[in-house]
Amino acid sequence: MNMENDYQRSVSMRASRRSDHNNQRQQSKDSEGVLFPLGRPAQDYPMKIIWKRGFIRLVLVGGILWMFLILTVLLFHVWSCQSSVAFFSAICNRESKVFIMLNTMGLVPKPPHRCTIPVVDDPEKIVIPKGRTPDKIVQHLTYIVEDEVGSNETESTPLFGGHQSWVQREESFKLKSNMKVHCGFIQGGGAEMAPKDIKYVEKCRFVVASGIFDGYDTPHQPSNISTRSTKLFCFLMVVDEISFDFIKTNATVREDNYGGLWIGIWRLILLKHPPYDEPRRNGKVPKILTHRLFPQAQYSIWIDGKMELIVDPLLILERYLWRGKHTFAISQHKHHRSIYEEADANKRRKRYARPLIDLHMKYIFMKG
Repeated sequence: MNMENDYQRSVSMRASRRSDHNNQRQQSKDSEGVLFPLGRPAQDYPMKIIWKRGFIRLVLVGGILWMFLILTVLLFHVWSCQSSVAFFSAICNRESKVFIMLNTMGLVPKPPHRCTIPVVDDPEKIVIPKGRTPDKIVQHLTYIVEDEVGSNETESTPLFGGHQSWVQREESFKLKSNMKVHCGFIQGGGAEMAPKDIKYVEKCRFVVASGIFDGYDTPHQPSNISTRSTKLFCFLMVVDEISFDFIKTNATVREDNYGGLWIGIWRLILLKHPPYDEPRRNGKVPKILTHRLFPQAQYSIWIDGKMELIVDPLLILERYLWRGKHTFAISQHKHHRSIYEEADANKRRKRYARPLIDLHMKYIFMKG
């Protein structure tokens, strides 16, 4: 009986050892065939897992840092274009493909309008005043168009503003019922319009004028213009010959049946023979003397060539002229509050010769 029990115990132990041995061999084969290369010890498996996880983390962290760097650069680019600091605004390139793409995607914030006073919603309902505002002081105003050289002065080339004497200048500030003053456009002094353009602007009673000189840009088309304003206003873009050639090369210019040249809604008005050597000074001619370029205009709005008109011009006239019964309105500069701050800014940006600016400001200060 004991011998039988010992025999069964021995058989059972042999079967158990054989089963354990087979399981170990199967695990060894599985581990060698799947997890470890042939001849690689099993101790390298944890190290391999650590290297794989570390590499994946390194790739993820590097990708996140790279995306964060790109996002930071894009946000800085957008911020610099919106900044009021001269240095940052100067490095902004609004014509770059990156800025255009961000603007198309709606990521560039639209700057709020500086005017907090809202305009009327519907330009079709605006009532236009009839007639002109009567001038009770100056009843008859004419301009000197032929250069008057004094007897003690030598014959010289006509100047755009004429050879005005100090006596004539002082008299021009004294308001009288009949006045004849110097106001540019002396014959032979430059800034001459073509006859076809003169004939066209004679019919313009409502004018939106702008100007581009020295070929620095192409005209920006106005937006939010009503059908009524399109028929009522003349949109006139004054250019010099350099800008005229630049626009014809870089934009689509069409010609009407009367020889007039158009780019979008703008009628191009070419000024030949610029009176000054500096494009900035030539740009002041249509800006300040709009009433001389377009004498038949009853109302005129000037907008710089680098800007875009985004409000219907009828709404502007109603808000700033007709509502308060004013005759003249000018926008406030977003940075400068006096002519002295403007002079300092011009000197910093080297727009004009500093001695000339100082001399001009000294003369203004002396005159009070």
